[in-house]
Amino acid sequence: MVIVLTLVVTITLVSTGCQKSFQEMGESVSTADEASAAPTEPPTEKPTLPDSYMIPGAEAYVIPQTELKAGCETYACTMLMNILGFDLDEFDFADNYLDCRPVFGEGDSMEGPDMNSGFAGTAYAGWGVYAPSMAKSMNKYLADQNSSLKAYNYEGVSLEDLCLEYIVNDVPVMIWATTAMQEPYVFDTWTVNYVDENAKTEIGDKFDWLAHEHCLVLIGFDEEQYYFDDSAAGCVSCFDKELVDERYHQLGTQCIVVK
Repeated sequence: MVIVLTLVVTITLVSTGCQKSFQEMGESVSTADEASAAPTEPPTEKPTLPDSYMIPGAEAYVIPQTELKAGCETYACTMLMNILGFDLDEFDFADNYLDCRPVFGEGDSMEGPDMNSGFAGTAYAGWGVYAPSMAKSMNKYLADQNSSLKAYNYEGVSLEDLCLEYIVNDVPVMIWATTAMQEPYVFDTWTVNYVDENAKTEIGDKFDWLAHEHCLVLIGFDEEQYYFDDSAAGCVSCFDKELVDERYHQLGTQCIVVK
């Protein structure tokens, strides 16, 4: 599944159809009462997106997911932090900052964390983690760097709004979708044995893990596709906007921005 990124003159784009290079890319009568009222501000028009945009240089920070087999979130975090100018190693983050919680048992007897509260397993061999817990881990790293930046996790923000607010301002965004935008499905279910303030379940509830769950770094877009630093592909990937939007919603419209 991993494709090694080769940078010679051009950047390889992996998708079901990448089509563009980075370079192409009547008057009313007022009464006396109305006239005395305070004037209202005209509505503010929402800015419009350009046809295409790519965060300059972001494609150079792809790290192929070779050793941390369950670490797509760690790779995405590392790529994002390095785009922002930090010198972060994926193994340092996996070993020292992830809040890892074991998953016990098999089949119907499995027990593990709410993935909003902690990483199920480890980045070396496990299931994964969702945005709220990942943001907490990232903030531990940022605090250790004495950075004024913070990681914020969001839910329900559209991809278009993420591009409008962040991508065109050269701020990359971690999003949860699926590997190669494959259809997700429930693969494992366990009984929740660990929660924190970010949990969406309670102890004893069931938690479903979706196969193909994947975390990528959104770095650009054009009229038809979104572009990602993608550890699973090992290069920049691009996918049809409607397909990405569907997978993004299936994984809970969750994302992280560092700002």
